[in-house]
Order: sequence, then C-alpha cells, then structure tokens
Amino acid sequence: MKVIVGPDPSLVYRPDVDPEMAKDKGSFRNYTSGPLLDRVFTTYKLMHTHQTVDFVRRKRTQYGSFSRKKMTILEAVDMLDQLVDESDPDVDFPNSFHAFQTAEGIRKAHPDKDWFHLVGLLHDLGKVLALLGEPQWAVVGDTFPVGCRPQASVVFRDSTFQDNPDLQDPRYSTELGMYQPHCGLENVLMSWGHDEYMYQVMKFNEVSLPPEAFYMIRFHSFYPWHTGGDYRQLCSQQDLAMLPWVQEFNKFDLYTKCPNLPDVDKLRPYYQGLIDKYCPGVLSW
Repeated sequence: MKVIVGPDPSLVYRPDVDPEMAKDKGSFRNYTSGPLLDRVFTTYKLMHTHQTVDFVRRKRTQYGSFSRKKMTILEAVDMLDQLVDESDPDVDFPNSFHAFQTAEGIRKAHPDKDWFHLVGLLHDLGKVLALLGEPQWAVVGDTFPVGCRPQASVVFRDSTFQDNPDLQDPRYSTELGMYQPHCGLENVLMSWGHDEYMYQVMKFNEVSLPPEAFYMIRFHSFYPWHTGGDYRQLCSQQDLAMLPWVQEFNKFDLYTKCPNLPDVDKLRPYYQGLIDKYCPGVLSW
C-alpha cells in the first residue's frame, strides 16, 4: 500500500463539496499557525504526557461497566451543544453541529448508504466523556497506540512526548513495543478517548451497524494510520481491507467543517428514523 507523505497527508482526502461550504484544503489541520494553536498544542502536550499503557487500562476498566448514564442517541448529540473541541485547529463552535455537518456530507455523496449517514452523526458522541468529568486531553484529538514508540506522523511528536514515562520503559519504547508484528489493531491498546469509548458503547448496546461502521468509529481519529501511513507493522489484512472505508469517512469528518451551521431541527426527523432502525431506544453509557 502506498504511503502518503507530506506535511499533513489527510489533505489528500477531500470530497466534492461546494466551494462556499468549505475552506481551502490547505488551511485544514494547520498545526503550525493560527488563532487556536496555543490551545491545541496545550491539549496535545497533556495528552502525550499522560496517555500511557497504565492510564488507558485504568480508563477501560473505569468506563467498562457502561453505568454512567442512560440516554438516547439524540440526547447525546444535544449534550455536545456544550462542547467545543480544544484539540481542533479548524473550528470553534459546538461539536453537535459538526455531527450533523459530517452526516449531511456523507448523505449527499452516498445517498444509498443510510447506515453511513448515521455513522456521521455518531462518530464523535464519545466526546460526552468531557461532560462526564474527563479532561479534554483524555477525550479529543488524534489517537495513537500506547505501548510502542510514537511514529513520525503523530501530531507534535517531537515536542510533546518528553515527559511520557512509557518512552523511558524498554518494554514500550521500540517500534513494536509490547506488540507482535501484524497482530491486528483490535489487539492494540489505543490512547484513551472518544473513538474507543464510542466503539465500546456501540458494542455493549449491540448497535446493528456493519463492521465498516465500527471501524470508522473506532479509528477515525487515528490519523497517523489512516492518513500518515504509519503503524503498518501492527496491521492485519482485515485492517488494511477496512482502511479505505476509514479514509472515505475522513473526507467528510474533516472537510465538511465550516461556519455555515446546519438547520438541525429540520434534520432531526430523518436521523431519528435511522436511529430507530439501527440503535433505538435508551442506551447505556
């Protein structure tokens, strides 16, 4: 598989969107300048210091009972009205709007895949963790495997990991670290955040979406893998087969962001129908 190179390989993936609905692609995921850069860097510095093997294992245990809250999908979407993602250099508006923007971008491009539309709505709902008491560095931002050395395309890799104790541990500081070659991403411990949490919520509540949807949810923030071409040494054949789906989703996650916010009230009935089809009722979070 071709490894994409460049300052930010995610810029290669871009859907056909109306010019007035999106910024120039070169201005997305700018981690070198911009009005939000200090906020973004601080979030990643904390993340890359504290996301360790032990931390991730503790969080998986802490949230593994899914006893924090009972709510529907749209109630979770509404919670995100209160959240502005501190790791995102592109937007400074509540995350709930981004959910509908992403879903509508997918709906326009893939009108025959209603399950894919729903993935757009669901993908960031794990960020409710930030409203359940977690700091944003343990919720948002690009994800990466813990238990092995960070690879080249991890954001701010060279300036944010100095104080992470795992990098001083010989078990975790090599390219493979605690993993076997091609062990499969399902056997890799990812940094704790909204991707892994929402994936686990969907599994626990037996959401009836296809495997591609679960991959998109679980790995959509794993930019070093799906756009940086890194961590291939950990991938199974299944991971590589699913990669194009995650890349297709990323187009809409990234390039539908714009300040023209959707009319959510008009969209809710359509998405409620999809929720009733694939993940109805009250879920355990």
